[in-house]
Amino acid sequence: MTDDARDGDIAAAEADLPVIDMSVPSIARVYDAFVGGKDNYEVDRALYRQVLEFAPEAPAFAREHRDWLIRVVRFLAGTAGIDQFLDCGSGLPTAENTHQVAQRVNSEARVVYVDNDPVVQAHGRALLEENDRTRFVAGDLTDPAALLADPMVRGHLDFNRPLALIQCSTIHHVPDSQDPNGIMVAYIDALPSGSYVALTHWYDPADGSGVSATARRIQDLFNNGGLGSATFRSRAQIESLFTGLELLEPGLTRIADWWPSGPRLKPLADIDDIVLGGVGRKP
Repeated sequence: MTDDARDGDIAAAEADLPVIDMSVPSIARVYDAFVGGKDNYEVDRALYRQVLEFAPEAPAFAREHRDWLIRVVRFLAGTAGIDQFLDCGSGLPTAENTHQVAQRVNSEARVVYVDNDPVVQAHGRALLEENDRTRFVAGDLTDPAALLADPMVRGHLDFNRPLALIQCSTIHHVPDSQDPNGIMVAYIDALPSGSYVALTHWYDPADGSGVSATARRIQDLFNNGGLGSATFRSRAQIESLFTGLELLEPGLTRIADWWPSGPRLKPLADIDDIVLGGVGRKP
């Protein structure tokens, strides 16, 4: 890629950046607070502290969620031989981002990040400057037709070859009224054979347990805290998001149980059971 082309991508990203409203919490910035990041404001930290009141294990769980993504990307870039990734709702950069993990395994791996948060978009501009195999698109993952037709997505990823779609902690922010299943079908239909989908989703067993109570409290906190939609779904509803894919072992499971890197040394808390994750392959 030439310097002029890269400068053009950076200029386009800068031109599209919206104004950041520091008085309203942001999902990406709240997640950033959970993983110990610095790109958040007091309004985000206030909601973070509310979660800590009834789920003090939340920061450790957020790090476990990141560890899941690292394990998945390492598998995809290595064993599965995938060298191109579309990471939707990527959030704020932290240690071990998708492109860093993938390119450590395969230096030729290409990554396109997608997010509609203005702070994330600002960091996306920085990604363009530091890595010529990484792109950032300021897009809406709930509009797959527009996103998949984006010139930067099409120009950087080859849809004639297998790729990996990452929907890590995204679809539970899509309300039923926006048809999350239809959104996932549109993405899966667009993927070539041999592609993979990695997805995590908030889960409520709805069984009167402490896990279900924690799920409902977090859902209420997000929905009433100015962060927009948050929906905990059943196992069957989450499994339906993988329609058209073959789930890899161990299937849809707690993220702590998806090919962990070693034995579990600490007992799991209720919050560890409120997210399910899985990886599916398109035949």
